[in-house]
Amino acid sequence: MKALVFFLFLICGFYGQAQLDCILGVGGRDNETIVKVFELTEEQQKNLKNWTAELKIRNDIFKERAKYLMKQNEESSPEVLMEVSKKYQSYIDSMAKNVRMMDKRLLTSFNETQYERYLKLCRRLTLRPIHINRSVDEN
Repeated sequence: MKALVFFLFLICGFYGQAQLDCILGVGGRDNETIVKVFELTEEQQKNLKNWTAELKIRNDIFKERAKYLMKQNEESSPEVLMEVSKKYQSYIDSMAKNVRMMDKRLLTSFNETQYERYLKLCRRLTLRPIHINRSVDEN
């Protein structure tokens, strides 16, 4: 019985880890969709535009590093290429973190209705929402 409970616990843990983040994709091709779906205010639209530009600059740096890394190691041995692939993956991971950071910035600017709409969309797509601190400042 204990083994069965442990096995079910492991399966639930793996399912929770396998669930993908519900990203908005700030800086991607869908900024206009974000504006329409969440009915962004003028200020939110301005911030979205600025954060998109910032994300492009941040990720262009990693793209250039990755390109240089690949060019530098075009004819390397398989052992070296394994190390290069780890470094390359770290650049990809950093770019994904940048996207998540910009999405979190936008989510923080959402009013309650916009954030609830985001949560509903994530649930419908069975994706893990990015949670933000919605606590109220009592001062």
